[in-house]
Amino acid sequence: MALHALFGGTFDPIHLGHLAVVEALAQQIALERVIIMPNNVPPHRPQPEASSAQRKAMVELAIAGNPLFGLDDRELRRDTPSYTATTLAQWRQQHGYQQPLGFIIGQDSLLTLPTWHQADTLLNQCHILVCRRPGYPVKMASEAHQRWLESHLTDDVSRLHNEPAGCIWLADTPLFDISATAIRQRLHQGRTCADLLPAAVERYIREQGLYRHAPDET
Repeated sequence: MALHALFGGTFDPIHLGHLAVVEALAQQIALERVIIMPNNVPPHRPQPEASSAQRKAMVELAIAGNPLFGLDDRELRRDTPSYTATTLAQWRQQHGYQQPLGFIIGQDSLLTLPTWHQADTLLNQCHILVCRRPGYPVKMASEAHQRWLESHLTDDVSRLHNEPAGCIWLADTPLFDISATAIRQRLHQGRTCADLLPAAVERYIREQGLYRHAPDET
């Protein structure tokens, strides 16, 4: 069965860094499909500035015509915090337990992964695919967590395709130092972000009047 992956986040807004890193990862490990899953109530960060409907629309515009990507809006339809463990368990119930499945995270998220809700269940449901991020070491906060990481690391890409879950892959992806936070700050200041956003997303942001003012200015 082909290797698929889920890619979660607030996507407030989705930008070229998100897409380029995942496309590089897909080429590196022969990912056939990446399902983008925007979340509604992120448990570890402030509520997004754009609405759920607006963030969904921006993802749809960003991936239009690209066969690698799909969209799953199940987390946007929840009013409760979007815990990865819950989403993965639900996905497995719908799609079965034999499909090789990855969950894509940034290197910064790897460092906090052991603190996530039901973290001990994640590798039962998926492989963790880690995209490098500028400025973050690949070293966990404690020796116990470092041993946990090393016990699950693999450099054998065939395991990602032949096993449904259980591995951690550190991807050698390009370092795109682009963040949605920096994009929103530039837009709050009235500066252009056309170089950081898909053209259709940049146009949608202008048409919707998004990110014109910082949240505490409204």
